[in-house]
Amino acid sequence: MVVDAASAERESSYAYIRLAASLTIMTFGTVGMYAIVVALKPIAAEFGSTRSDASIAYAVTMIGFGVGGVIMGRWSDRVGVMWPCLLGSVMLALGFVLAAQAENLFQLYLAQGLLIGMLGNAGLFAPLVADTTLWFHRRRGIAVAIVASGNYLAGVVWPPIIQYSIDLTDWRTTYTRIGIFCLLAIPPLCLILRRRAPSVMAAASGIEADTDRPLGISPNGLHGLLCVAGIACCVAMAVPQVHIVALATDLGHAAQRGAEMLAVMLATGIISRLAFGWISDRIGGLPTLLLGGSLQALMLFGFMFAESLASLYLMAALFGLSQGGIVPSYAIIARRYFVPGQAGWRISLVLSLTLLGMALGGWMAGLLYDWTGSYRLAFINAIGFNLLNMAIAFVLLRRARLGL
Repeated sequence: MVVDAASAERESSYAYIRLAASLTIMTFGTVGMYAIVVALKPIAAEFGSTRSDASIAYAVTMIGFGVGGVIMGRWSDRVGVMWPCLLGSVMLALGFVLAAQAENLFQLYLAQGLLIGMLGNAGLFAPLVADTTLWFHRRRGIAVAIVASGNYLAGVVWPPIIQYSIDLTDWRTTYTRIGIFCLLAIPPLCLILRRRAPSVMAAASGIEADTDRPLGISPNGLHGLLCVAGIACCVAMAVPQVHIVALATDLGHAAQRGAEMLAVMLATGIISRLAFGWISDRIGGLPTLLLGGSLQALMLFGFMFAESLASLYLMAALFGLSQGGIVPSYAIIARRYFVPGQAGWRISLVLSLTLLGMALGGWMAGLLYDWTGSYRLAFINAIGFNLLNMAIAFVLLRRARLGL
């Protein structure tokens, strides 16, 4: 890797202010990923649906999240990240309020997929991660890890609160309260992000990117491989993240314990993301991706044998520690091998397809559960997809080390 003058400079104080604002927005805004997870069983019970039908609400949220991320990423390349974030915060709030009024599953799917996912969360995740790569050079890995930790921090904070609110009231009242909170809390933070990254900084850092044939592959070819890897790793990742509450209750434990397991998983995921961010600044994005994928595969295997309360808490913690660095690695890799002017859409597309993988993995796990009455086959399926991710990471890392 070529180290230029810009990458050796210290980041500005304003870059760190942006980082703090972005982390807070991410923490507040990615509640859309977790509310449906906690409310999965109450929603299925109210509408008299199967678990796979209820899981579609999560799937369409993540599909919308992913599709919208590409659109928002391209928009942020042109106008900066503030406007996508402002739109996202308003649509997120509207989505929660309308979802609370849904009279059938189809209406719920529309609110979750279009408003919470495509127009809401999509403006708050991939564009913020891509924008962060433009403001940091010397500490890019840890900066990306910090802002990406926001969706895990959301998973620590929100599920116990949501479950507590559902236990006291119901899922509809809880959704309405979330919508009001998002409308009041997020837009003021978006205004901090009104400045664009200095063009001289972006231009100078461009010499880090091999834009001709990175790793001996066409740019679009490399981009495609990263997209496939992103889908595969997150099909695997979705099984415990989406179904941990349902799994815990199936094994005879209280729903609140399942929500706590999800919070533990995501809390240790924060530690993992920060640690892997530090590691990626030293060894690079590709080795970090392979390391994280290998550890995730081991933990998915271990989950298949966890049944007691203690073992489930332990596996939730270990799973969080294993996989927190995987998704941020894609942003580091894309920023390393593609020009800065394409950061918004290139990174957004890869990250958006990781969300598609989460959607697919969450739905597939619900479907396999409905077929078998157990999550065992869902975990086996997850391990298979995880191995595909590892194979791609290994091939790319080998080509990098051969100097291709």
